[in-house]
Amino acid sequence: MSIRDQIDNVVKGNDVVLFMKGTPNFPQCGFSGQVVQILDHVGAPFVGVNVLENEEVRQGIKDYANWPTIPQLYVKGEFVGGCDIVREMFQAGELQTLFTEKGVQLRDPAAN
Repeated sequence: MSIRDQIDNVVKGNDVVLFMKGTPNFPQCGFSGQVVQILDHVGAPFVGVNVLENEEVRQGIKDYANWPTIPQLYVKGEFVGGCDIVREMFQAGELQTLFTEKGVQLRDPAAN
């Protein structure tokens, strides 16, 4: 299976996927950390993929979305964007709307 197929399986097999540097519990880049904080704040369950563990995935995800930077957020198989886009969408209330429209069940972040 090619790296593109592996990435495609992860993106399409999970409602929300964040390709990031580090893990959700231990982001190793400020931009990845910001997106994790936003997703946690809105209560979006997500799968974090650490691109630092595999150089093929690190380059492959850039090619997959034709997007040069990491982190990259996918919702229901669709590329949303990187840190700046996610932050702007969150601040405008558009990220929460996107999750609702896509049928992503958000948890109450206060319940953690």
